[in-house]
Amino acid sequence: MSQEAALSSPSSPLLLAAQALPYADEPVEGEDELEEKDKEKEEKAERRQRECEQEQPRKQSLGQRRNVELPELYVVNELPEELSSELDTMRERDRDRDIKHFGPGLRRNSISLPQGINSLDLEALRLRHQMLAQESLNEESQAESIVDDASASSIGTPTTISALPIPHANPHHSKEEEDDDSSDEFGNAKKPVHKDRFRSRRRASIAPLPALRLNSREMLASDFDTHSLASNQASITSVNSLASLLREKMQLIRKKKRETKDYKIKIFVIMMFFIIIFLIGYAYVAYHHQVLTRSYFQKLKFNSKDRIFRILSHEDKEVIMGHLGVTLDSDTAPFHCLENQRRADGSVCIEWNGIARLHLNFEDKQVFRCYTLQWQALRPGLLPTDCYELKRDNGLWFGGGITKGQEWSLSYANFDFKPYASGDHKVHQFGNAVKRYFINSIGVAMQVSERTPLQLGINRTENQFCLRAANDDFTFVNRLTPLPQLDYKICTTEDMRSLHMLMTQQSLWDGLTEQDISELHSLLEEPVWRIPNQEQRDHLNESVICDYSENAIAMGLGHIVINEFWQENIGDFTVDRARFPTLKDTIDVLHRRGFKVVFTIQPFISTDSPNFKDAVAHKLLIYERYSERSIPALTRYKSSSSAGVLDITNNASVPWLLEKLQRLKDEYGVKSFYLDLGTGYNLPHYYQCRQPLDNPDMYARMLTSSLESAGLMAVSTASVVPKPPTFLSTPPANATWAGLRETLAAVLNYGVIGYPFVLAGAIGGDFLLERPLTKMISFYSLGQPPLPDAELFIRWLQLATFLPAMQFSHLPDEYHSELVTRVAQELKEVRQTVVIALLKKYLSPSMNEGLPLVRPLWMLDPHDPACLIVSDEFSVGEELIVAPILDAGLEEREVYLPQGVWKDGIDGSLRKGSRWMHGYRVPKDKIAYFRKMPDNTRF
Repeated sequence: MSQEAALSSPSSPLLLAAQALPYADEPVEGEDELEEKDKEKEEKAERRQRECEQEQPRKQSLGQRRNVELPELYVVNELPEELSSELDTMRERDRDRDIKHFGPGLRRNSISLPQGINSLDLEALRLRHQMLAQESLNEESQAESIVDDASASSIGTPTTISALPIPHANPHHSKEEEDDDSSDEFGNAKKPVHKDRFRSRRRASIAPLPALRLNSREMLASDFDTHSLASNQASITSVNSLASLLREKMQLIRKKKRETKDYKIKIFVIMMFFIIIFLIGYAYVAYHHQVLTRSYFQKLKFNSKDRIFRILSHEDKEVIMGHLGVTLDSDTAPFHCLENQRRADGSVCIEWNGIARLHLNFEDKQVFRCYTLQWQALRPGLLPTDCYELKRDNGLWFGGGITKGQEWSLSYANFDFKPYASGDHKVHQFGNAVKRYFINSIGVAMQVSERTPLQLGINRTENQFCLRAANDDFTFVNRLTPLPQLDYKICTTEDMRSLHMLMTQQSLWDGLTEQDISELHSLLEEPVWRIPNQEQRDHLNESVICDYSENAIAMGLGHIVINEFWQENIGDFTVDRARFPTLKDTIDVLHRRGFKVVFTIQPFISTDSPNFKDAVAHKLLIYERYSERSIPALTRYKSSSSAGVLDITNNASVPWLLEKLQRLKDEYGVKSFYLDLGTGYNLPHYYQCRQPLDNPDMYARMLTSSLESAGLMAVSTASVVPKPPTFLSTPPANATWAGLRETLAAVLNYGVIGYPFVLAGAIGGDFLLERPLTKMISFYSLGQPPLPDAELFIRWLQLATFLPAMQFSHLPDEYHSELVTRVAQELKEVRQTVVIALLKKYLSPSMNEGLPLVRPLWMLDPHDPACLIVSDEFSVGEELIVAPILDAGLEEREVYLPQGVWKDGIDGSLRKGSRWMHGYRVPKDKIAYFRKMPDNTRF
């Protein structure tokens, strides 16, 4: 068979081999007219290529660079001459076409080729590829050798082709391959891939380069000759390998970044979710709070739904916050009162249907703003209760008198709701003097109506200071309204001292005579001498009174107080002539010596007294509740185990009593009386007066007011400030160091609630009990305590020297001690030269403004936090600071001085204020006191 027949026959091995060879590009036809011109360009290109190859030697192959021996891809034996010439003709034609098409200026990439690639006859492969149609190949197809296909037919000259497996067209793929190609690693459908025959399975993911750089020219894949084509295909393999590695690395990096990014996004989304929920909730609460909170009288904010009450200052700063109507149901909706329930005074009326009604009103006093609140219960069992913050911005509550625990501030107390009434502070919650007035150091004060059945409760755990209106079977048994009412006033200002002056302001000068003023000065200047109490009345007689007065002259003149034993029975209101046959003469002697005699009286009438029968006959006594008025209610008081009580609401009782008192004054020359009222709890438990009392303390107030004309030196119980010159006595003190501390606490607390003139108990104590009391002291007839320890007596005397009035029972001479006598004389001089002058100086401000003569430090500087917490120092007026020793065996203490320059009363040195003095030495015979110097004093 001829060469032409072998080449043209379809089954010719040459034709089959040529068909198996792939083309990089389709041939270009119809350009013969440019052959000569193209040949010249080809020669120039070949010449330029040879020059570049000479200048740049060929680089090492991939196998040489990696120091590995690569297998030969194809080993093609020499072809027959006819086939060889035909392939040369086809190669030259393709070269001419490529040169003409791409131009001579393109450069090939200079990339090392795998070892053994030079032995591959790519022209034969290209020829076969040109004769075969391109098919869509799967990456997973297994290639077969083209040489095996060619050797299936015999030719004239056997052609041996030794080759590695090469890819070939295989349109029939296995089912597994189709499944593998159906989706990628993320589950996305794959597109069919036209696989390059010269690329291995691993390189199928990277497309062949359209142009490669070789030496100084750039050429496309179709421009390769035998050597350059193999080099380019090897370069593609090498580049694809690197690209595939980079792609895998990049995929891992992207995957990690995507995972990290997803994790951060999830956290961000969760955080944003919670922030949005919080903002929505906050906006909801704030919106409803703003909508439901109404502004009343400019500075009062009240949310009628949750009943939160706020008062703002002039600078719109919240000064007090409270929860009103604590006992109301939280789901009860309020509404404005009906027209017939409203008042004409401009107050705001809010009602919770059938439960309670609240009236709010406002009073503008320029720098002071006062708000009135009144709760009315509308159903039985409801107890109107309002609670305010106990501690706010380091502010402390004061007022209410002394409490059972003797706390300096109410903010340190802790007790459940108790009726606010006078009592024995060792048994009951409150002491012998009460006043419904409370003040906070942040500039807020409260004043509760006397008609309110007030119960007070303090809860430090919940930080609450609560007011409640509740009737009971004793204290508020008279039920002034069918259901409890809570009525009080709140005032605010910037200055605590000015606010205190506003709330306690009252003119005590009204109705005073010159005799009253003289009596007041006498109590400030001279001590009170109390005849020692005896457990038995028989121990008191005229000789005891005379002897005591003679010993007291050495310390000065003053008032001699004779206890209730001047009469045979309590309520006789006549002198016991068996023990005092010449009492009138004895009193005359005392008057000539300069003393003033005072009798102790009580509103109690013993059943043993002749006056008891007379009082029952005239129905002058408090009678038993739920009984006829002819049955008197009995109680116990001191030496009388059974006694009736004068009904002060009976118009006939006061004249009856005044007549007997005036007879004593006329017959014996008695100047005044000490009114021993007991406390509210000394009234009979089931008491009933002709006219209902607002509360038990109203009895003491009415009786004190009724007996002012008789002349009262002091009273034992009070709920309002008695008219001067009447002093308020502190509770009886035990003759111990604790009694000394209680005395100072009582004086300061009574001063805070508006009692300027306080008479402290006897120096050294009023009684001595080693065991705690279970009943009121007034239930006992306690005698004078034994002579107390000298140190206790000295420290007690040092304290009393700076108080408004001094009261003795034991005399300094009883100690027969030079130290006690010397200390007493030194203190007497200090009082006469320093203290009395200051007391008189600040007497007028106290009478006009209600400020006490002896004041806590915060009244000097209410803005100094240290002054608020100091409870064992006090000031006389504004010019003298006293720091007594209140514990046994101590001769040093901590001292705090407010702002200013102060002169030390012990050594005369100057001390700068607004600072603490630690370890300040106070000898046993000295007391620490400091006088304020002028502001221009050089320190």
